[in-house]
Amino acid sequence: MRSYWIGVVSRAHVQIGVSGGFIQLNHGKKTPLQRLKTGDMLAMYSPRESYPDGPILQAFTAIGTIKSGKVYQFEMSPEFKPYRVDVEFSTCKEAPIKPLIEGLSFIRSKTHWGGAFRFGYVKVPEADFALIADAMKPTSPSQNGA
Repeated sequence: MRSYWIGVVSRAHVQIGVSGGFIQLNHGKKTPLQRLKTGDMLAMYSPRESYPDGPILQAFTAIGTIKSGKVYQFEMSPEFKPYRVDVEFSTCKEAPIKPLIEGLSFIRSKTHWGGAFRFGYVKVPEADFALIADAMKPTSPSQNGA
């Protein structure tokens, strides 16, 4: 049975993951990644452009499917060896969260909506994921006048 997830990562770090076909969550911790299984869907939400104090972004910045679900460790430096899982990212456009908040059931407080992301990742209902995925669909050239 497929699950639907949102990971919370700055846009700069999401872009590194997209180019490498992987994600890291919660500063490279293993436990959150162990919940992701082959075929699960994942959207990345970026509160900021860069971590920790970059400009505020508040947008979904990538979407994809978990490949094998195999969690592995990667040495970025002798002091930092985060855990990763491979993701097949889809072509998408970024989608600001604010127009979607009212329609997302996993966000219980529509005024304090940021609290839904406080743990760095969240499992969401399929309908919520579909709403996010629809907002992230790239515009075809015939739809934008090109």
